[in-house]
Amino acid sequence: MKRVRVIDSHTGGEPTRVVIEGGPDLGQGSIAERLEIFRTSHDGFRSAVVKEPRGSDVMVGALLVPPCDSTSTAAVIFFNNVGYLGMCGHGAIGVVATLDYLNLIKPGPQRIETPVGVITATLAESGEVTIHNVPSYRYKAKVPIEVEGLGLIQGDIAWGGNWFFLVDGLTTQLDVKQASHWTQVATRIKQALLDNNITGENNAEIDHIEIFAPSPTANSRSFVLCPGNAYDRSPCGTGTSAKLACLAADGKLKEGDLWRQESIVGSHFDASYKQQGNQIVPAISGRAWVNSEAFLVLDPRDPFCWGIRG
Repeated sequence: MKRVRVIDSHTGGEPTRVVIEGGPDLGQGSIAERLEIFRTSHDGFRSAVVKEPRGSDVMVGALLVPPCDSTSTAAVIFFNNVGYLGMCGHGAIGVVATLDYLNLIKPGPQRIETPVGVITATLAESGEVTIHNVPSYRYKAKVPIEVEGLGLIQGDIAWGGNWFFLVDGLTTQLDVKQASHWTQVATRIKQALLDNNITGENNAEIDHIEIFAPSPTANSRSFVLCPGNAYDRSPCGTGTSAKLACLAADGKLKEGDLWRQESIVGSHFDASYKQQGNQIVPAISGRAWVNSEAFLVLDPRDPFCWGIRG
């Protein structure tokens, strides 16, 4: 049997399961190289940690690995029910909250290495975490696409650490009670992107769909469909970064101005950005709460040891 030590938290309602001990040996290469080893040689571990019967479709895993740079606090590889994520804003906030819970860090800035670059996460005395994300940008604006049941719609394609298709104007209200409806809508949009070969830069798959509506308590409310067809309970850190990139490109949000993004469950991230050439560096602030500490037991005799794979 193998024991895997994990600490669970949630950021704005979205869970993160941080693997502290018991993960696979991925060598000493770059974080991107270690991600590839994880993907090709240890994918069963990913499935065991986040999929049923131990996890769920909404669970995001975060494997801590030794950083490449001695000035970095940590390095992390994010994963979910169907694969791997370049960056994860809510997950990065969860990682910092976990390191704080373990008394491994003190308030102040922390360098964290991810497969798509180094981010800075600043822990405040209050426990709030501000993520200075990887440079983000809008790739294409107002891309038209015919979607089953919706007709012709338009959306922006933007990078915020993952690739997003961002759609506004479909509704005047997003309610968590209609989450299953919006999951179906976003799934149809994603399928239309695939059918029409609409991609991010360098033919990268657009694996996140983000739908916006007005909010009485924030600048905007969002529904985000993640890879694996689970919706994000948080306002989505990389999605908010992509939104900021679009707002900046349209001249609708100035450098340093505050943008408050609300999730479909009512949680909030506060965000702003700094301009960096043709890109922006987003700052996303939120709070994570540790809610469980456990050991996962991987028993090879268990027929579902490596997760239920659908």
